[in-house]
Amino acid sequence: MRLRFLRLLRELSGGGEQRFVELLARQIDATIDGARLAREVVGGLVSDTSLREQMRLVEHEGDDYRAQVVEALSEALVTPIDREDLFRVSRAIDDVLDNLRDFAIEWDLHRMDSTITFDPLLEAVIEGMQELRSAVTYLVEDPSLVSAGAVQAKKRGNQIRRLFQSAVADLFSAETFDMRILKTRELLRRLDIVGIRLRQASDLLAEASVKRSH
Repeated sequence: MRLRFLRLLRELSGGGEQRFVELLARQIDATIDGARLAREVVGGLVSDTSLREQMRLVEHEGDDYRAQVVEALSEALVTPIDREDLFRVSRAIDDVLDNLRDFAIEWDLHRMDSTITFDPLLEAVIEGMQELRSAVTYLVEDPSLVSAGAVQAKKRGNQIRRLFQSAVADLFSAETFDMRILKTRELLRRLDIVGIRLRQASDLLAEASVKRSH
């Protein structure tokens, strides 16, 4: 009985809401680590033998925080935003990491070695996730700042789409056509999907913060 009372007191005082902020922030941190690892893969800084293990560890960390979010939702009395919105934001973040994992693995399978085409997209992914993390940290402290941060994150997602379109146009403007062009196109498409999921997470977070403010 005493434990229930202490839990209720903690949640009503804001501790329960802050827990979700911390879990989402850590899930995003794992996703940023995944994007940085993908950039290292593209730059030839990660060996073939260690790539899958490193990405597995990063993905496991992200999945763990995602699982904690879902578990906490079933127990929490109060949440910083609507429960369903919180679930969807976490799922969209998870989708970003899953596609970064697939990008890194497919890069290795295709034996790619060109860095120029992919670096700008991966940098935009990292910056977008950092903007999203900043937005999340304001969920409890100042919800009015969440939408502004989410808008900045979405702009990075839009930037990824423009970079994707430009890179594909350059790719197919070549006079010769070979399998390498198709492989590069598939990898670019994977990063475009990352951008789509980033935009979804940003939109969901912005919409949820607006609901909270009313």
